[in-house]
Amino acid sequence: MGSKIKLTSSDGHEIGAYVSKPKAPFHSAVVVIQEIFGVNSHIRSIADDYASQGFWAIAPALFDRVQPDLQLTYEQPDIARGRDTAGEIKLETALLDVAAGIRHAAQVPGVAKVGVLGFCWGGTLAWLAATRLNPAAAVGYYGGQIAKYAAETPTCPVLLHFGAKDPHIGPQEIATIRQAHPGLPTFLYDAGHGFNCDQRKDYDPPSAALARQRTLDFFRAHL
Repeated sequence: MGSKIKLTSSDGHEIGAYVSKPKAPFHSAVVVIQEIFGVNSHIRSIADDYASQGFWAIAPALFDRVQPDLQLTYEQPDIARGRDTAGEIKLETALLDVAAGIRHAAQVPGVAKVGVLGFCWGGTLAWLAATRLNPAAAVGYYGGQIAKYAAETPTCPVLLHFGAKDPHIGPQEIATIRQAHPGLPTFLYDAGHGFNCDQRKDYDPPSAALARQRTLDFFRAHL
């Protein structure tokens, strides 16, 4: 369903990206921001899903800065490798590539607004995109460092999803976000980390379905 293209970031670095196009006509785009596992089959399936719902979708391959087309599984050795790779790139540099995805999507004929949708590492990047890059809307799933940057103010509508059983993101972190942004919709689900991913042991179909519907409704309202 999708295809691969190249993006050039503001620092001149070239990365790949997965693009999934909806049937015409379409009016908005979504930049899908990866987890610490690269633009793997799960992230591509999310781009395809949002394209099927009428959004032009693009997933920048943020790990290309370290190794082109690096795709990892959800097994422990790859989790460690993914963390190391994300740490090597750093959030500020990854944001350059997210920004490249937003710019590219905004130039697609027919696209009037661009939103961002991130998962795990990408959930934090979606938050930082909302506070620093000026998309039209942003949704973050279980972003582990959002609380660290909770003092930053989004310039667009934001929706956040977290698992109440997430061992990596505790109640105090959720409280920090809610205290800093009391009007921001922050949903908790009876699930663990990665509950949206059908390839992970923490996959929770009811939570994933509800979060997806809320996200689609949110994007349709703001994009």
